[in-house]
Amino acid sequence: MAISETGRIHYFIYYRIRAGVDHDDAHANVRAMQAAVAARTMVAGRLMERRGDDATWMEIYESVADPAVFEAALDAETEAHRLADLIEPGSARHLERFVECA
Repeated sequence: MAISETGRIHYFIYYRIRAGVDHDDAHANVRAMQAAVAARTMVAGRLMERRGDDATWMEIYESVADPAVFEAALDAETEAHRLADLIEPGSARHLERFVECA
């Protein structure tokens, strides 16, 4: 299989939320971060929870045309919104990049 030549990258970021974190507040915080990223990059994100495990979350950002700009904005807004405070100790946000197969 060949890789698509569109140059579009799809980002999947998963992590575990720290025990005791208020999920409504955490959802609002992540969505505020995603809105800030979208304002800077025009890339809208989605937030999901693992079925049957509401402590495992995934952010999805699709069709990113300029990965360098997107990743810089994502890093800056993740830090500005203090997402590290939501993550389970000993865990981390895992970022995966995918491209479409041609």
